Amino acid sequence: MKKIFFIYILLSTGLTACKKDYLERFPESAVRPEDSFKTEKDLGLFTKSFYDAALPSAEGVYNESVDNIVKTTLDDELTGKRQVPISGGGWSWANLRNINYFLENCFNTVPEAAAAPYAAEARFFRAYFYFDKLKRFGDVPWYDKVIDQNNEEQLTKARDPRTLVVTNILADLDYAIEHLSSVKSDEKVTKWTALALKSRVALFEGTFRKYHTEFNFSGANELLEKAADAANKVIEGGQYSIYNAAGVNSYAALFYSVNSLPQEVILARKFSDALQIWHNVNYYTITASYGKPGLDKNLVDSYLMKDGTRFTDKANYQTMTFKEEILNRDPRLSQTIRTPGYKRIGGAATIPPNFGNSVTGYQLIKFVGDVKYDNFNRSENDMPIFRYAEVLLNYAEAKAELGILSQADIDKSIKLLRDRVGMPNLNLEQVKASPDAFLTKDYTNVNGDMKGGILEIRRERRIELVMESFRWDDILRWKSGKLVTRQFKGMYFPGTGKFDLDNDGKDDIWIYEGDKPTASGIQLLKLGSEILLENGNKGNVIINSHIKKAFDENKDYLYPIPVQELQLNRNLKQNPGWGN
Repeated sequence: MKKIFFIYILLSTGLTACKKDYLERFPESAVRPEDSFKTEKDLGLFTKSFYDAALPSAEGVYNESVDNIVKTTLDDELTGKRQVPISGGGWSWANLRNINYFLENCFNTVPEAAAAPYAAEARFFRAYFYFDKLKRFGDVPWYDKVIDQNNEEQLTKARDPRTLVVTNILADLDYAIEHLSSVKSDEKVTKWTALALKSRVALFEGTFRKYHTEFNFSGANELLEKAADAANKVIEGGQYSIYNAAGVNSYAALFYSVNSLPQEVILARKFSDALQIWHNVNYYTITASYGKPGLDKNLVDSYLMKDGTRFTDKANYQTMTFKEEILNRDPRLSQTIRTPGYKRIGGAATIPPNFGNSVTGYQLIKFVGDVKYDNFNRSENDMPIFRYAEVLLNYAEAKAELGILSQADIDKSIKLLRDRVGMPNLNLEQVKASPDAFLTKDYTNVNGDMKGGILEIRRERRIELVMESFRWDDILRWKSGKLVTRQFKGMYFPGTGKFDLDNDGKDDIWIYEGDKPTASGIQLLKLGSEILLENGNKGNVIINSHIKKAFDENKDYLYPIPVQELQLNRNLKQNPGWGN
C-alpha cells in the first residue's frame, strides 16, 4: 500500500483582508506550541501538512495549455481578458503563516540538531511558496515570522524588492540543502529536492533579469551560475539517472507508471487506488469534457527527425499529411501523442487519433494509463513534480545563457535525454554555426555566439517537459509572450474527403461538405462547423479562429494585485499597466 501525506486543511485567505481573524489563531488541527512540538514525531507530523498545501495537484501538472496544448477554450492569459480581481487572485498567505508558525516553535523543546531537518523542510516550503508569489507578482512583502494582529507596521508594509525576495528564497534553500537528508525519496523533500528547486528558481530569475531589460535588474549571471552549480551538484551526487529500460518506451513509461520511478523522479505527488486517492488524466484525454486537448502544430513541427536533423528544413514540411509527417521523428513524439500503431495499455487493437477528443488531432497519450482507469477520476499513476530530466535541462540552459556551454556540458545533460530515445547527441559547434531559422522566428531576442545552443536547449526543454506545466513560466522568463497570440493549428489536410490517419489501410476520418454521409466506423466531420481548415477547404485545422488573442508586453508578464488588498494596505502599489 502506497503512502500518502497527511492532509492538513487551511483556509486560503488574503493577508490584510482577514488580519483580525486568522493571524493570531493557532492552526486549526492542533496545537499550541507548549502542548505540541515536544518530540521529533510531533515535528514530523506537522511538516506533513506542508505537502498538500504547497505542491500542485495532478491537474496542476498535466492540465497544461498556453501554446503547447490547445483546447476548445482559451485561458484569459491568452486573450488579454485578465482583469484586476476584487479579492483572491493568488494573493493568499495562510500557508506561509503555517510555515512561519512552525519555524518559530520547532526548536522550543526538541534539541537544535534534531529539529534542524524539520526546520529545513519548512524552509524548503517557504521558498516554494515565495517562488510562486515571485513568478506571479514580482515584488511581494517578505514575512519570516508570524505577524501579531496589532502590528500595523508589518500588516501594512510595502512590497519588498524582488531582489530581496530572491535572496531570501535562496537562503532558505541553502539552509534546506545543508540540513535535509541526502537519502533520496520520491515522496519527501530531501537535499536533492532542494537543489533541484534552487536550480529552478535561479534559472528562472537569472533569465528573467537577462531578458526583461526594462526592469534594469543586475545579477543575472550570478543567478545563472547558482542555477548551474545547484544542478551540477545533483548530477555529481550520482543519486539519479535517466530512466532507460530495455524493451520498453522508457519516456512514456516514466509517466504512465503507477508508481513513480525513483531513479529519475526526485519528488512526486502520490496516488493510490487502494487508498482511493485518484486523479483524472485518462478521462481528460479520451473524452470531450475538458476542451479536447491536443498538441499545437508548431510544437509538432519542433520535434527533430530521428537522425537529429530538422523536420522544418524539409521543403514540404508544412503540407505533409499526418501519416507522412510522423515518419522517423524523435520517438518522444510517438510517446506523447497517438501515432500509427498505437495501442492502449490494456487494449488489444490499434487505434487512430480521435478528433472527437482532440481538437488538433494530435491526441495526447502522455500520462495515459491502462484502460481500466478510464472512468471519471480513477487514475492512480503518481505525478512527477521534480525529475532529473529538468535538472539536466536547467544545467545546460544556465551554461548556455552564461555563454560557457561546452560539448562536455551537453554530453552530461542533453545527451542523456537523447540516449533514452535513441537520438544522436546535440553537436554544439554545428548548431552554433547554423542556428535554426524556425526557432529564431519564435525567439527573436536570442542573440550572440551561443544563439544556436540556446535555441536547441529551448527546443529540448519544450519537448521533454511538455504536459508538465513548465511552458507558461518559460514564456514569461524568456520574455516571449507574443508566442501565445499565434493562430493555433492542428493536422494538415489537402482537401475534403476520407483519410487514413494510422496507415492501416482503413479510412479513419471523413471531412465532408453538405449533407452528412451515411457511414459507420469512421469519424465524420463537417467542414465549417465541426472542423475548420486554414484555407477554406484545405490546410491545417485551425482552432478558436474567432477568438482574438492578445498579450500586452507592458503588463502581462505579471499579475495584478487584488483591489481589496490595495484598499486595505495603502502602502501596496499595483503592478505596472494594471491601473492604480
